[in-house]
Amino acid sequence: MTVEGQLWPVYGWAVDGPEGTILVDTGMVDSTPELDQEWAPVLLPWPDLRGVVAVINTHLHFDHCGGNRRFAGLPTYVQRVELETAVAPDYLEEWVRFPGESYVEVDGDAELFPGVSVLFTPGHSAGHQSVVVETGDGVVVLGGDVTYSMRELVDGATPSILRIHALRPQRVYLAHHEQPWVPEYS
Repeated sequence: MTVEGQLWPVYGWAVDGPEGTILVDTGMVDSTPELDQEWAPVLLPWPDLRGVVAVINTHLHFDHCGGNRRFAGLPTYVQRVELETAVAPDYLEEWVRFPGESYVEVDGDAELFPGVSVLFTPGHSAGHQSVVVETGDGVVVLGGDVTYSMRELVDGATPSILRIHALRPQRVYLAHHEQPWVPEYS
C-alpha cells in the first residue's frame, strides 16, 4: 500500500506447527475502488501455501485480514475486543465478516498452540495482539502493527512495546518492515 507517497510492504508470516502451518495475518487478495483511490495497494501473487490449519490476526484492518476469506472454515484467532470494534468506517466489515468466517475469540494473553501464543498489545487498534513464537533460537515476536516505527520499537515507546521487551526476544518483526529488530542483551 502507498503511505505518504511511499510504497509500504505488508508482511504476514507462516509458522510451522506440529499440526501444520499457522498463518499470522493474511494481507490482501483483492481491493476495492475506495482502497485503490486512498492507498493504491499493489497486490502480489500469493506463495503456495499448503497445510494451513489456523490463522491468527494481529488485528482486523484491511491490509492484515483481507485474505481471511481464502481460509473460510479454519479457526481464526483474534482478540474479542478487536472483533467487537471492527465496524465501519474504520474497518472494511465485509472482509471481517464473511460467509464461513470462523473466529475464535481470545481475551488477553493466551497460548494457542504449543510454542505459539498471543500477547495483548493494544494501541494501534483496541484489540491488537502480537504473536510470540518459541523457537530453538529463542523467542521471536511477530509484532504486526504494534508500531510502524522501528525507532519506537527499539526505544520501548509504549506500554505494549515494553511488554514485548520484557520477553527478551531474539527477533521482533513488524508488518511494514522487511528486516526485524535483533536486540542485543548484555
